[in-house]
Amino acid sequence: MAAAVTAGAFVEESATTRTVGVPMAHLSVELGHLYMDDFARGEGHLREHFRRVAPWVAAARAHATDALGRRARISTCFLIDDYFTQFSSPAVVLPQIIAAAGAAGLSIDYLVRESACAEADGVPLASLVHSRIVDDPPPRTTGERPPATESGWLCNGERSPGWQVMAALEDAPAWRPPSQNAAVNHSIFIDVEMWRDEKEGRLWSCPFLAAVWQLLRLGLLRDDGRPVAVPADRPPSWPAAWSELPAATRLTERPAPFAAYRTFSVLAPRFAAVETAVRTILSQVLPDAGVLAEIRSRADGENLYLPAEFVDRIEYSFTGASWSTPQ
Repeated sequence: MAAAVTAGAFVEESATTRTVGVPMAHLSVELGHLYMDDFARGEGHLREHFRRVAPWVAAARAHATDALGRRARISTCFLIDDYFTQFSSPAVVLPQIIAAAGAAGLSIDYLVRESACAEADGVPLASLVHSRIVDDPPPRTTGERPPATESGWLCNGERSPGWQVMAALEDAPAWRPPSQNAAVNHSIFIDVEMWRDEKEGRLWSCPFLAAVWQLLRLGLLRDDGRPVAVPADRPPSWPAAWSELPAATRLTERPAPFAAYRTFSVLAPRFAAVETAVRTILSQVLPDAGVLAEIRSRADGENLYLPAEFVDRIEYSFTGASWSTPQ
């Protein structure tokens, strides 16, 4: 028998699927990403980042509050890249991040390491998502192109044919443009590298890890029905190495849950191409049916509207340069 479902409690869906629910906020607001080049630009750049983000966060909060009233559960999160580069240390970086956000009137509820999107607490999250990719072959597919799960490349249609070695006197094939599977009037063809294998092992791409990030924030990932990357309490002191920090760390006391029915990310324009790739990947990911049903049931219990396609629960604001000079 399924356990009772409440907004702030863990729940097991049934003895057959054993899908364990996670606490759900109404909205997860991402305050940005931090990469090595951002940190290298100094504390002034960090303060300017959060000053630029703050008005959009306020607008997102106001929109949710207008719709849901005082019961709106909103949490904030921040992602740090420790996957592609290992820069500085938590003991140096995190006090600066928290202080810069505070100076802009913002608080970060959850800090997540980008490497946790590849593997968190021994669970290979990127591989879990990779196993749930369902190819979307275009019409008249010949099978010439290997599946995305084998090639490491995923697209939303059919690419233009490449050059071919022609026999003597053989007519060259006519050029054919790429085409999008679900084009509206005109095609927007996208081909995304998800991973590549190197001597050290598989290197997941930034868009693929960001796709895992969005699935985590939407509460859609499980390992055999169990929650993954569950936020841990803030340690008494910040460690010297990123690997010593939990996959996800709770920075504030009693925040709204990390996972949410909807996500909103405030990002610099340079992330627009990455997020387009993220949505292309997610459009071909099939989450666990039990998880989808459990979240839908809980949303219905709160009289919340959820778009049928989980990709449509993800929204963004791509902010431009500030009008003021960084201090």
